[in-house]
Amino acid sequence: MLISLHVKNMALIREAEVEFGEGLNIMTGETGAGKSIVIGSVNIALGTGNFRDYVPEDADHALVELVFSTKNGAVRRMMEEQDIPFEDGEVIIARRYKAGRSVSKVNGETVPVSFVRELAAELIDIHGQHEHQSLLYEKNHLKILDKFSGEQSEEKLALCREQYHAFRDAKRRLSEADAGEKDRAKELDFLKFELNEIESAALVPGEDEELESEYRRMTNGQKIMEALSETAGLTGAGDCSGAGDEISRAVRAFGAAARYDETLGNLEQTLADIESMMNDFNRELSDYMDDFTFDAQKLKETQERLDLMNRLKAKYGNSIEQILEAGREKEERIGILSNYEEYLADLRKTYEQSKNALWKTADEISAIRKRCAGQLAKEIQEALIDLNFLDVRFEISFDETEEPGENGKDVVCFMISMNPGLPLRPLADVASGGELSRIMLALKAVMADRDEIETLIFDEIDSGISGRTAQKVSEKMAVIAGKHQVLCITHLAQIASMADHHYIIEKKPADSRTVTNIGLLTEEESIEELARILGGAEITPAVRENAREMKELAKKAKKY
Repeated sequence: MLISLHVKNMALIREAEVEFGEGLNIMTGETGAGKSIVIGSVNIALGTGNFRDYVPEDADHALVELVFSTKNGAVRRMMEEQDIPFEDGEVIIARRYKAGRSVSKVNGETVPVSFVRELAAELIDIHGQHEHQSLLYEKNHLKILDKFSGEQSEEKLALCREQYHAFRDAKRRLSEADAGEKDRAKELDFLKFELNEIESAALVPGEDEELESEYRRMTNGQKIMEALSETAGLTGAGDCSGAGDEISRAVRAFGAAARYDETLGNLEQTLADIESMMNDFNRELSDYMDDFTFDAQKLKETQERLDLMNRLKAKYGNSIEQILEAGREKEERIGILSNYEEYLADLRKTYEQSKNALWKTADEISAIRKRCAGQLAKEIQEALIDLNFLDVRFEISFDETEEPGENGKDVVCFMISMNPGLPLRPLADVASGGELSRIMLALKAVMADRDEIETLIFDEIDSGISGRTAQKVSEKMAVIAGKHQVLCITHLAQIASMADHHYIIEKKPADSRTVTNIGLLTEEESIEELARILGGAEITPAVRENAREMKELAKKAKKY
């Protein structure tokens, strides 16, 4: 659930921190007090809003921070995949704005805003006008039905996705094979030519590296010998006199001194070791120089072999291993083309098997959906009646695609009739904005037990309703709050009276400017705020008593 919201330099809010509780959290206030800033700030923190719409011109920085406590396994997996610390189920999402740029952090680690959006989808569900409109799209109706079906369809849908990809691959391969049959002979000749080119080269892994080393040695032979001759002159290799002779004289001279002082024994041994190492070096250098020969024919052959390898690399891969792998692939393709009818028969068999398996699973999924659709439609209709749609009828219609896809073969549409005698019609053709918000609320109430997202925010839920309908909406929100944490901004006393935690959003003067503050109300302050909503400009004792009674009735109506 959402533990707290910390906001700094957002529109009229200079700085505010709000701690939320379990159940139903209600926010009220005068029109223009800044209630929209709260939702806007949350959207910004979750990566779906823009700082530039809210940061005052005189502010050079801004901050929005959300603190969550969650048991959602998907959140844990996402955090672990990003190597973000996750202890005691706490998630802190912070977005900072400075000098025209924003930075997102999760538990102190800088992350892309795209990751914040993915994480937010598992933590919080915000319902405003845009989200209500999503009910108009039939693709979302199928998602709702599948979520309602739960484990009954979950495994089948995963299998369907696998089978669809296998079917699509088999279909593509068969189509390519059919289209390419007329060019088979030409392709076969060309492949045989390429395979012969690779095989006749008789390449050995690592051979190119050895040849390149040998080629460098041979092409730089003169430079090598000049450098070695100079070295021999300095060290005394061969017939030269040099450092070796000087070290030998030094050994003899030092030995004469060491005979008279035992403490020089270690130094004498060190010098003797140097002499021995120098003699070994000079011997090996002389042997190398004696054996060094330049063979023009061998250089030519090496160069030609390297040129062949480079040509093959340019055509078939960047290494000998890749060239040999290309040869194996061509050999396999030659085998296919040489037995093409058998190959086509295997492809057709694979295609038919994958198609039949996909259709079978799609039929099974469809049967599950149709079985669950009746129960879902019944529960939604009951929830709509609870929300004062008294003569409503709600059904779920089914149609089929020509060919199953990742999600099976069903096309699902929510059908509704809100007046007696009127036929059922698609939701998109009937519902207004205010009605959509209540239909969404009904859906959330029905899906409360199946939804793992712990926090729901409702904005504009009270649009276009009043009286008994508003009371019904408040009761339904209380039902949802029994399973989830709910945050709601409202103008209606009926909804506000249901609050488990009631917050006031108000504007106040401060330092020659107007700022918005957010405060948690006590029981009595909540009743006073309800009276303000009910009574308007003048709050009489009767209005206060009405507010108190409304609060008491709300307590009795709660189911948790």
